[in-house]
Amino acid sequence: MSHFQRYVSAAARRLFRFLPINRRKVVFCSYYGSGYSDSPKAIANALLASGEKLDLVWLLKEPYKADLLPSGLRYASYTNSLRRAWELCTAGFWVDNCRKGERCKRKNQYYLQTWHGFALKRIEADAAEVLDPVYIRGCKQDSKQCDLIVSGSTFMSSLYRNAFWYDGEIAEFGTPRNDVFFAPQPQLCRKVRRQFELPESQRLVLYAPTFRADHSVDAYRLEAQGLLDACGRRFGGSWSLLIRLHPNIASLSKELFPYDGKRILDATGYPDMQELLCACDMLLTDYSSCMFDFALSGKPCLRFALDVDAYRQDRGFYFPLDEIPFPLADSNDALQQAILCFDEAAYHTGWEAFASTNGFREDGQAANRCAQWILAHLN
Repeated sequence: MSHFQRYVSAAARRLFRFLPINRRKVVFCSYYGSGYSDSPKAIANALLASGEKLDLVWLLKEPYKADLLPSGLRYASYTNSLRRAWELCTAGFWVDNCRKGERCKRKNQYYLQTWHGFALKRIEADAAEVLDPVYIRGCKQDSKQCDLIVSGSTFMSSLYRNAFWYDGEIAEFGTPRNDVFFAPQPQLCRKVRRQFELPESQRLVLYAPTFRADHSVDAYRLEAQGLLDACGRRFGGSWSLLIRLHPNIASLSKELFPYDGKRILDATGYPDMQELLCACDMLLTDYSSCMFDFALSGKPCLRFALDVDAYRQDRGFYFPLDEIPFPLADSNDALQQAILCFDEAAYHTGWEAFASTNGFREDGQAANRCAQWILAHLN
């Protein structure tokens, strides 16, 4: 955005502050307008199911993604700063999973922040020494505007209080995006397999690593065939590998992996991570918070990381890596052996202990609680 555009946007926000607020308008955004996903999606769906007459607005960067919005959700442009400012300035509620960076919140507006996952890497104030000062200023401004941060655990509640420059209300409602793990989702299993033209009986392992600060790709040297063979030997059935890379390296996906359209498939562009997690039979990641989501499904999760020592120097972790209850392999041979020796009973015992120690509050009703909070503040 140019200096002129910033000036126009700031002037528009000041002007729009004089317009009336629509108390029944809720503006949603996920990952800075990237798509219809994550906890804001779950809350929007809960409000749609409530039957209340609301003006539900979804901010998107790319107009074609509006086709994914269900009936009852209205598209608005995230990149058109005037339109975004108008929607936000005149809404009764904001719902977001990332820092907004907006400075137009008015009296009698409500801002519900869900964040986007259980933290393994140090974040916000705990990682201030490696973060852009401009981002930190925006975080502090954002926290001042929040009316509620939704938490899925006592650990995250403490983190929000101590590392988010935040002294407002925190509600341990659970994590809305994780509600899907608390009821059978056969329709999502079929949907994902149809998307990749796979039979319904095909078993799936999802490889979803996070990005590296230096944008290196050496850590993604996964031997896909050996992984799939090990899955078949340990768990039976025919397996395919879905690979979903972080948006920061998504453009490199086809250079890094030998996709064949049957056993090794590119899922980087799939619009909803939680749908993939629901549909897959195993998760393979490194340092991503998706492991803590997936564990709620009861299905096997393993970690594959070739660069533990180097990655630790980036931000550091809140937990020693050997205390996280998912087997960690630092080579392809070790990964295949970890799969072949996977102990289901020990895995469940380890996860239950970790979840209890960190006060997980997930029960499948988080989105409904958020929706009820919004409805209770309509007047």
